Amino acid sequence: MNTKQWTAMLLGGALALSLLAGCAGEAPPAATDAPPDASPAETADPALGDAAALGSMASFTAGDLDGGAFTQEDIAAKDMTVVNFWSVTCRPCVAEMPDLAAFERVLPDNVRLITVCLDAGEDGQDARPILEAAGYGGVTLISGDGDLAALCYNIMSIPTTVFVDSEGRLIGDAMVGGGHKDLSAVYLAALNNALEAVGKDAVSLEEE
Repeated sequence: MNTKQWTAMLLGGALALSLLAGCAGEAPPAATDAPPDASPAETADPALGDAAALGSMASFTAGDLDGGAFTQEDIAAKDMTVVNFWSVTCRPCVAEMPDLAAFERVLPDNVRLITVCLDAGEDGQDARPILEAAGYGGVTLISGDGDLAALCYNIMSIPTTVFVDSEGRLIGDAMVGGGHKDLSAVYLAALNNALEAVGKDAVSLEEE
């Protein structure tokens, strides 16, 4: 599935309306706009419900920003994968990207963070400058099928972050909304809760 097909499927119809409503409840700004501080409405519920209800990442094929492939085999290679769903037109998503980038850089080897951009543009042209400005060097998926496509369809607000174990199961609560004062601390706590739930040791962040 190419980028145009991904964007048409995920941002069409009711899904587009729900995503935009979840992202600050306003018309989306241009991707180049400087994101403002998050409002209380965007940060009131950092955890929202059982993530497993959204689906799984047990069987899928995706394309990343660099033209590579990413599948459930990549998920299986890590004890836990932190997956952030975002949009270039979502102010809170863009605002938190530098903090996500910093968190990604200090994760231990048995854990990874990836992002899924729902409207990356042709060949990722809209997402690339945002990620580069944030200093994010991890994997960003810009197309996909199977369980990943179904999961994207079920997400009603962005940014949303889920924790996925090596079998592709979503563990713990979905983290919804941006504007965390200390994103690394909040996400590390949720990550360790997810690791504990699947019988894995807690981790600490490495020094940069």
